[in-house]
Amino acid sequence: MSDTRYSQSPIVSVGERPVQDVSGVLGSRIFAWIGDIIVLAILGTLVWLGLGVLGIVTFGATWLLIPIATVATALGYAALTIGGPRQATWGMRMAGLRVETASGGRPDGLAAAVHALLFYVAASTVALWVLDILCGVVRSDRRLGHDLLTGLVIVRA
Repeated sequence: MSDTRYSQSPIVSVGERPVQDVSGVLGSRIFAWIGDIIVLAILGTLVWLGLGVLGIVTFGATWLLIPIATVATALGYAALTIGGPRQATWGMRMAGLRVETASGGRPDGLAAAVHALLFYVAASTVALWVLDILCGVVRSDRRLGHDLLTGLVIVRA
């Protein structure tokens, strides 16, 4: 007796994937990233100020949460925007991009958060970041290393 609630979708071969418009995506991703950094700087500042003021009331106890809140803000931003109905962060929307699964579906919030986490880990080390970028340069579908690991594709909106 099999329960279909827990069955996984089969691996989609390259021939069965939908045609996705990836023309000019790498250049647009740079501008999307710059826009997202600005948005995250504003959100991070608001969180930092909120925890700073709350830290005065709690005699510094909430100041310990600032590093955790910084990471949670970035991952939550990705999870809510990429996992949301528009499938794109605000920077991606400005650059005319959106995120899909490799099979053409909508990504969930967890995949979006892991996607962002892998990007930030790669961007924090030069060697991983270069390897991540090189994946997108040599591949015809322009998927970066963290895109491949999470099964996501950045396409034209």
